[in-house]
Amino acid sequence: MAGLPARQLERCLLRGRLTRRIQFSVSGCPQCSPLLAFRHDRFSSSTTTKAPPPSNTSPIPLRKQLKDEAKARKAKAAQKKASGEAPSATNRGQTVPGWELTVGIEIHAQLNTAHKLFSAAKATDSHGEGREPNDPANVAFFDVALPGAQPIFQPATLIPAIRAALALECTIQPLSRFDRKHYFHWDQPAGYQITQYYEPFARGGFVELFARDGIAPEDGEKVRIDIVQVQMEQDTAKTVAQPGDVHWLDFNRVGMPLIEIITAPQLHHPATAAAFVRKVQQLLVAVDACTSGMEAGGLRADVNVSVRRTANEAGTAEDKRLGVRTEIKNLNSFRAVEDAIIAERNRQIAAITAAENDGHPSPASVIVSETRGWTPPASAGDEGKTHRLRGKEGEVDYRYMPDPDLGPVVIDEGLVRYLGLTLGVSPDAELGDLVKSYGLSQMDAAAMMALDGGGRAQYYYDVVEAVEQRLGVEKTVEVRAFIANWVLHQLGRLTSERNAGDDAGANSLEMTPEGTCRIPVDSLADILAYRYQGRITANVAKELLFAVFRGDVTDKEGSSVTDAIEAGSLWFDEISPDEYTALAEEVIADEPKTLKLFASPAALKKYPLGKLQFLVGKLLRAGPEGRTDPQNAEKAVRAAIERWVKAQ
Repeated sequence: MAGLPARQLERCLLRGRLTRRIQFSVSGCPQCSPLLAFRHDRFSSSTTTKAPPPSNTSPIPLRKQLKDEAKARKAKAAQKKASGEAPSATNRGQTVPGWELTVGIEIHAQLNTAHKLFSAAKATDSHGEGREPNDPANVAFFDVALPGAQPIFQPATLIPAIRAALALECTIQPLSRFDRKHYFHWDQPAGYQITQYYEPFARGGFVELFARDGIAPEDGEKVRIDIVQVQMEQDTAKTVAQPGDVHWLDFNRVGMPLIEIITAPQLHHPATAAAFVRKVQQLLVAVDACTSGMEAGGLRADVNVSVRRTANEAGTAEDKRLGVRTEIKNLNSFRAVEDAIIAERNRQIAAITAAENDGHPSPASVIVSETRGWTPPASAGDEGKTHRLRGKEGEVDYRYMPDPDLGPVVIDEGLVRYLGLTLGVSPDAELGDLVKSYGLSQMDAAAMMALDGGGRAQYYYDVVEAVEQRLGVEKTVEVRAFIANWVLHQLGRLTSERNAGDDAGANSLEMTPEGTCRIPVDSLADILAYRYQGRITANVAKELLFAVFRGDVTDKEGSSVTDAIEAGSLWFDEISPDEYTALAEEVIADEPKTLKLFASPAALKKYPLGKLQFLVGKLLRAGPEGRTDPQNAEKAVRAAIERWVKAQ
């Protein structure tokens, strides 16, 4: 179609008007023809070209077409599985029959320091927020490799690095050295990166993953991943792509202190690999070692992927060798880690299987050791794919050599011992305590720790302490579980349901990692203490919480939660136990058929909870408005039913 001015195109698409005749040529695309014919028929007016005559065959409804396509895909996948063919790109299973996946991971985490690794320039976060690109305060002469500039190691960067290594159960080496890793790219102005290849500062750690961490079911309840080494190195510049194949460089990030965590090739399932990266992030955040997590760019992962046929019973030497590995660079989310591994696994299996079917003498050789990038799915139906970036460099290509401008790093054993004593509680220990001492489920405990960078958990601890002081109780699991429900779920509903049309600022809890929130601890503690004591109803408590969230009720004098309850006469004047009993007897007296369900033998195996709630609802409607509590009403109805059953 010839180009149209925007105004004419708007009139055509939105108003069905054409200012000049338009001819569509769709003869080569049978899928587009009905779509364009439909649009032409819908939008054309009497002055435009006439719609094509209706076809004799009725159009297939879109819903039926999609269902038929889904059935066809399932049938095709089942046929391939039965015939032993390679998996399709849509195979998202954790395993592929007849194949073994092996994954090793390299995690790059930015250390939480005030200065860069080899210069006194100020450090920024991973995005350089708050600073203009190439700000002189953030870029020293050495960072941009000006002639004559020398690296000056900043000893303070060792503190978060050692804390991170200790959290990963590593052994700190008393003596470590820096090496030069040579490669030429625009984001590395010196032509080499300073790292620790031969003598890193930490070795021999491990991370234990449990089922609650989200590992693949095939790994069972627990899996241990060994860490080969942890090394310090400098970050590269930030590349900003521009139109016309132009790239701008921001050197604020170059020279930022990183640690690289290198695992052994012991991961065999994509979900477990993603769980590992997530667990490492939790550990680093818990010991305050890194600036931020994956979602903010402070942590990136490279994954090395290889596949091989599962060893047969004979187990030949060739069967036991790992396949050729490819490296996927710069994955910046947990979902990307899992998806990229699945896509690359499927690609390698498909390539090897195709080579076998073609009679290739060495099918495994079709996989080339290379560095690949990850293109995420463009839409919900897309799968995403990996793509070649460059050939894989090896140790010889990088020409590693000791850095002649930097001396060895000597780490005192006393410093390591002191930092080990100040690490605090590990995430696993904290999760176990939340389950055992606070009455949370493992799922709720994990969510509490993960939300708001750990800020939700700290806020919860502060609210628990404040409520226990108001109630005069201490370490009561029932109270703590009650508070957790509100901190997790009711606070979440404030931002998900009641402010759907508000801007992002008005629809945020403003939770900080330190546990400060838009809803003050004292305000929520007052609401929950009154609710737990039964002095206000659940609906009143929710309305008060929303009023505090809006800012209508604050903890200032004259506008506290208690003042709001007094002003609105919101105190709960509940009926007495005797009144509950009388109402319950009155309700069940009108339901003889329903009562027989509770007296039957079947009721002993499966209690008719639906009928129970029916009776509870009748009691709540029969009682005085605003003076009955659903939980106490249920207790009264249960007691009345038990008395009736015994009397039969």
